[in-house]
Amino acid sequence: MMRWAARAEHLAGLPRKVVFVAVGAFAKVMTTVLNSTHVHNPDTLIRLVRSRPSSVPLLTVSNHMSTLDDPLMWGFKGFPSMDAKLARWVLAAEDICFKNRILSYLFRLGKCIPVTRGGGIYQEHMSEALDVLNGGGWLHTFPEGKVNQEDVPVRRLKWGTASLIVRAPVTPIVLPIVHSGFEKVMPEKAFYGRRPPLPLCMKDIKIIIGEPIEFDLWSLRQTALTHSCEENLNNLGWPKTSPDGLDEAAQRWLLTSISDQIRTAMEKLRTFGKYL
Repeated sequence: MMRWAARAEHLAGLPRKVVFVAVGAFAKVMTTVLNSTHVHNPDTLIRLVRSRPSSVPLLTVSNHMSTLDDPLMWGFKGFPSMDAKLARWVLAAEDICFKNRILSYLFRLGKCIPVTRGGGIYQEHMSEALDVLNGGGWLHTFPEGKVNQEDVPVRRLKWGTASLIVRAPVTPIVLPIVHSGFEKVMPEKAFYGRRPPLPLCMKDIKIIIGEPIEFDLWSLRQTALTHSCEENLNNLGWPKTSPDGLDEAAQRWLLTSISDQIRTAMEKLRTFGKYL
């Protein structure tokens, strides 16, 4: 999966810089020129990206309305979308973004980490995502797991994001984001039942940025310890016990609890956004 291309020192970082300047400029034009964008609470995201403590990781989560959510959601006015050093890492679907060597190389330069949908929370590349958090980096995830263009409540979240929060040595700052409008810029079935060949323009976009979610992982782990593995659960690659001494049932409770807190925060932002 060309992990070497994702390294900052690859060809002195020049290919990465070129990709982020080009993609960042595209996002700026699409978001601020060709479409109308309203952003709520942008300063919180900009502050965390630019000036959080270097050892503290940032984990942003958002709903997934189109294949262009990333990079377009970072193209709003005032955001450093063309700065490769400050840019996010993002989990990207292996079967879409890494189909061949050319796409793999370009997405790797764009700081994308491949994930296999349905591959479980302990699949190989989740360790790579964990490395980003371990280094104090910024990681973005779409915890719903796939594009959903319907105006409905946030769906049940996959456990991958919660597992990264639990496994990170330093608990990341978790920032929820909800957006709408990108499903109109890149509708899934608007062009003979397919996506249009080019993004559409003159659409209204809203990006609602919340406040950081604080997780008391110690208390959550203590509660999880009370959940015993009484059911006959399929292992699905899970360790029998975690480093915290949690069995599989307790791990599932812990990840579900964290995911539910994130989903609740995202749903509040979605509801708030409808009144803007």
